[in-house]
Amino acid sequence: MGLGVGLSAVKRRSLSRAGAAALVAVGLVLTGACGGGGGGGSGGDDLTVGVLLPGGGASRFGQFDRPLIEKKLKELCPGCPAATVAATAEPAVQRQQLDAMITKGVDVLIVAAVDAKALRSSVEAADRAGIPVVAYDRLAQGPISGYVTFDGEIVGRLQGEALLEAMGPKADGGQIVMMNGATTDPNAGWYKRGALSVLEGKVRIGKSYDTVGWRPENGYVNMSGAISALGANNIDGVLAANDSLAGAVVSALNASAVRPLPPVTGQDADLAAVQRIVQGSQYMTVYKPFKPAADAAAEMAVALGRDEPIDSIATGSVDSPTDENVPAVLLPSVSVTAGNIEDTLVKDGMYTIDQICTPKLRAACDKAGLGS
Repeated sequence: MGLGVGLSAVKRRSLSRAGAAALVAVGLVLTGACGGGGGGGSGGDDLTVGVLLPGGGASRFGQFDRPLIEKKLKELCPGCPAATVAATAEPAVQRQQLDAMITKGVDVLIVAAVDAKALRSSVEAADRAGIPVVAYDRLAQGPISGYVTFDGEIVGRLQGEALLEAMGPKADGGQIVMMNGATTDPNAGWYKRGALSVLEGKVRIGKSYDTVGWRPENGYVNMSGAISALGANNIDGVLAANDSLAGAVVSALNASAVRPLPPVTGQDADLAAVQRIVQGSQYMTVYKPFKPAADAAAEMAVALGRDEPIDSIATGSVDSPTDENVPAVLLPSVSVTAGNIEDTLVKDGMYTIDQICTPKLRAACDKAGLGS
């Protein structure tokens, strides 16, 4: 993805809306949304927002992004109709959900695409209906009005740098496995390129996998295959693109009785991953402060729904396979290891020490300097 600076003017959307047919049951209706004064879209307190996420429940999107987006939308316009939120990991289902929101006639959409390419036709349908789309975390193809994400190259570089640090002397010519994300997610390629910019020429990449659907079960199978092909004692590190895959990698290493465990990276600062870091089975994770991202997405959605410019929100731009100069917010990320959990995740209120340090982990937490 190309990154730019000067932003082109935000495309004005027509104010036409699709008919207000009833929305099929696609997700949870929240208790607040946005709106409250100002110009375009449906205007004032009639502004409605549809939010589509690639996971709910215990996923990062369900635990953090959704409630933060919901909270910010409520703050921005407490008098507006409820936002409709849908979550799924299936591309076909997400297309149906988006199409249903268009049929309902929402004013603006916040979409974290399951499959960026597969969602293109629905994004184009939203554009024809005059509904701006804010891409969240993942850049869907089609006419996107704004994009909020974390700089993927930086994420990959943080992972690669941490892995080399953890490998010590083996960082010079050692052998690693790369457990990348899904090819349907453009961010996965972004992360991989960032990691390779650090790793290439320093380590040997024994096996590299693009994990279908980001699914941990696929990561487990791939890692088991890598152990079988390379040998249990010939893997000096694993670049796992996120924490779910890191958990699968650690499970496969344990199932094959690999000792000592090689350093494993991650991303998203899942609680289970933070506990693995304390325990020593995962070396690091990338913490992406979700509140700034959620706030920016909500602010973009409200401005676009009112037909207002977003130049003061978006400070950069990106290109997609279908669009150039998409106004974007690119946020920084933080590398988290056992030594800085308290100064990052605990300090920011993401987790308490009690949440991290279960009785089983108390000794490991004391060793890591995580006081109660």
